[in-house]
Amino acid sequence: MDGSAPGRRRYLGRILIIADEESMRHMLSVMLKKEGYETVSFADARRALEALDAEDPDFILCDIRMPSMDGIGFLKALKERSEQRTVIMMSAYGTIDNAIECMKLGAYDYVSKPFKTAEIVLTLKKAEEREGLRKENLRLKDEVGEDYDISNIHTTDPGMLEILEMVRKIAAYSTSILITGESGTGKELIARAIHSSSARAAKPFVVVNCGAIPAPLLESELFGHVKGAFTDAHRNKSGLFQEADCGTLFLDEIGELPLELQVKLLRVLQEGELRRVGDTRAVKVDVRVVAATLRDLKEEIKKGSFRDDLYYRLNVIELKLPPLRNRPGDIPALAAHFIEKYGRRFGKSVKAVSKDALSTLVSYPWPGNVRELENVIERAMILEETSTIRDVSLPMASQSGLREPFNGLSIKKAEEELEKELISRALEKTGNNRTKAAQLLEISHRALLYKIKNYGL
Repeated sequence: MDGSAPGRRRYLGRILIIADEESMRHMLSVMLKKEGYETVSFADARRALEALDAEDPDFILCDIRMPSMDGIGFLKALKERSEQRTVIMMSAYGTIDNAIECMKLGAYDYVSKPFKTAEIVLTLKKAEEREGLRKENLRLKDEVGEDYDISNIHTTDPGMLEILEMVRKIAAYSTSILITGESGTGKELIARAIHSSSARAAKPFVVVNCGAIPAPLLESELFGHVKGAFTDAHRNKSGLFQEADCGTLFLDEIGELPLELQVKLLRVLQEGELRRVGDTRAVKVDVRVVAATLRDLKEEIKKGSFRDDLYYRLNVIELKLPPLRNRPGDIPALAAHFIEKYGRRFGKSVKAVSKDALSTLVSYPWPGNVRELENVIERAMILEETSTIRDVSLPMASQSGLREPFNGLSIKKAEEELEKELISRALEKTGNNRTKAAQLLEISHRALLYKIKNYGL
């Protein structure tokens, strides 16, 4: 086994390379290191399989033709273990049959040798985007389990109760819906509740963040492409619309959608059909679209950055989610919900919030809304050593905690500050034992080392 240490300004992910040829392993390691990836490589697929948990790669590059265990055998072993891994196959003996078999066994993509650096990097970037979408689709499962029924949304606020009643009324229809509100107010949760309450509940619920995928890749991700449509389009690919067929497609941050794609989205909504990139034929799809944004789309229309015809097509029904600061009565119930959630996850006996701590939570303005509240409760559950969350465990009340409130209105910065604080406190609590700190934080040891370096801790 050989690996390459980070030693670079940026970290794009950890790649596990499986290839019996030493020259191939070396070439890929050097190539990927230059691009900002960390690599570890194995000549034997069985050894790679044994070391999978310890190495915990973000992506796997695996040769097909190998002695002992070949690439097909490796994919079958992953499937038997129910491992969710993003695997890209490599072969100089590429055939359609091999490609099909690899895809059936769960491989993300298939590249033929010899390949160029740009081809591998592009495939990895696409895999990164798809993996991000997959994780986003799974993100809320801990919040309400597998059940996204409206009854699991914790609120006593009249405005939110009115919204939930509207959800009950509209769920049965396939009408497009626009959900608006500040970041962290629960737009995706409402979208999932709409889906789970509809006749489409057994079909896919697919999430795509329109602002998270680079514009050049977004059209292919949404609508798919045919083989030869552009460089590196080596096979036909279905887009997210086709993945969501008969189900629901949640277009988060719809205000970030480029103008040229807005036209194509409008056509799909109006005609119920799409054209993959490079294809001359139309493909019928039956998809309910729920869009969400924190932007004022009417202002974006005035600026010329959003089409008015698309706005009115999406905005058949608009659900405006109030910020958490406008519904302080929900904070006790939400806090109790998150205490129960993280109590199970961390095995903690914390059961309630003290009177002083609850007063602090209720009076705080919550620029990050429900998402920020959850982060604060998660932090408190890690640090609290009694059966009750006290004021001292809250970052906005602690002199040694984060600044009050979090810097500005940036959710990303707030989350970074919170993460840094959690790591610092975990290291302090464990006497700077990084292994124990990683266990306390529920992240891998390698991830902790990277974050320590990144934050300068």
